[in-house]
Amino acid sequence: MDIVPEAREEGDMPASRWSSLRRTLRLHRRRIVLVVVGLVLLPYALIALYLIDPIRPVSTLMLRDLVLLRGYDRQWVEFDQIAPVLVQSVMMSEDGQFCIHDGVDWGQMRGVVEDALEGESTRGASTIPMQTVKNLFLWNGRSFVRKAMELPLAIAADFVWSKRRMMEIYLNVAEWGDGIYGIEAAARHHFGVSAAKLSRRQAALLAVSLPNPRERNAGKPGRGLKRLASLIERRASRSGEYITCLYD
Repeated sequence: MDIVPEAREEGDMPASRWSSLRRTLRLHRRRIVLVVVGLVLLPYALIALYLIDPIRPVSTLMLRDLVLLRGYDRQWVEFDQIAPVLVQSVMMSEDGQFCIHDGVDWGQMRGVVEDALEGESTRGASTIPMQTVKNLFLWNGRSFVRKAMELPLAIAADFVWSKRRMMEIYLNVAEWGDGIYGIEAAARHHFGVSAAKLSRRQAALLAVSLPNPRERNAGKPGRGLKRLASLIERRASRSGEYITCLYD
């Protein structure tokens, strides 16, 4: 009968455990990779799903408010139930080239990159498609990771959705105050009217408050916000050639 030395027995056990540990790590690694790939692909699947008109998407901020039990105010309205002056004002304030780009304004983006490489302060270059996919699938705050994810999502959404559907979704998920989402809730909260009844001045005030709605109160505008609104009001009144993709 062979006798196995005690030292050998003790040496075999760590090797066996290490082998088992490696197998466990490999198994979990595959699962982690699958989860990450699934999370990356999920927004693209939702973009296709949101092509269906009756579906009313919610934003990540709305989901956050639900998880934190805060609740929120959002009343979905169809594109045709939104005052054209509001659509014009938002386009002139947020994305004047909305009808002609493919989701990303590459000219503006190139200028931002050049400014960053030269060490200068950068200006915003987010288009309405970029803001829409950020609201639906990503998070707030400046981040190269978020921007890298945002660009292909914006291009995909612009390719799949019509411009009218894009604008409809954007105006129904945009934040206009603490717990206030979508143009219908915003119009009623700030001015006591429906989205269809907004005046040109009210529309301009709502449009210029979009970049920072928690500090820019459209219903109680300061002097600076009023000046910006006057500028957008003038631009919106001359925006006929820029909105041909939305109105016949």
